[in-house]
Amino acid sequence: MNEREYLELADWRRRVAILFAEWRDAATRDPAAATSAFRAAKDRLFAEHPQSPLRPEERARFAGLRYWPYDAAYRMTLRLEPVAEAPVAEAAATGTHIDFGAATALPNSGNETIAFRRIGRVQLVGPLAGQSLSVFWIQGYGGGIFLPFRDATSGHETYGAGRYALDTIKSADHGGNAATDTLTVDFNMAYHPSCAYDPKWSCPLAPPENTLHLPIAVGERLR
Repeated sequence: MNEREYLELADWRRRVAILFAEWRDAATRDPAAATSAFRAAKDRLFAEHPQSPLRPEERARFAGLRYWPYDAAYRMTLRLEPVAEAPVAEAAATGTHIDFGAATALPNSGNETIAFRRIGRVQLVGPLAGQSLSVFWIQGYGGGIFLPFRDATSGHETYGAGRYALDTIKSADHGGNAATDTLTVDFNMAYHPSCAYDPKWSCPLAPPENTLHLPIAVGERLR
């Protein structure tokens, strides 16, 4: 990238951070309205910003991202189970070994290798009761919580490699409470990684252990 592109990328991240901060505040009062406002603002960024994930030739005809309607049942407060407590029943059932707490490299759409660490697991509730997901910490300077997933919509209505629920290093942070060891996870805010729009982007992806066999028909969709 040249000097201008670095500044443009910094501006993109700054704007996204503001959008998420405004959403977190407004969502404590009216999460559906807050999410609607967030989506409209995100559409403007995708259409107008030079660091949009869209290819330049697609921006002129961009008519907005597609979403399912907001469903409050998919907004959850979830306890982050420490690695020592994280269940491995799903791993045993599939024959997959999950080494909680160990550094690992997640699947990636490009050639980059980004180190992650499993920091625990969340047991989902409501329409996803009985399902669970590993939560990761992005290693490296600054770090951040990362919660990717695949579900039964992946490869059909949504990107085949899955979506992100949380990626706090990129400001996709729904909130939480360290005093109660909980995270807010609102699947209505689930979104596609940039590589879903243009393969030039290199994106970490959901590992097999974060595959849910139920459809999560909320958040961003492709069709």
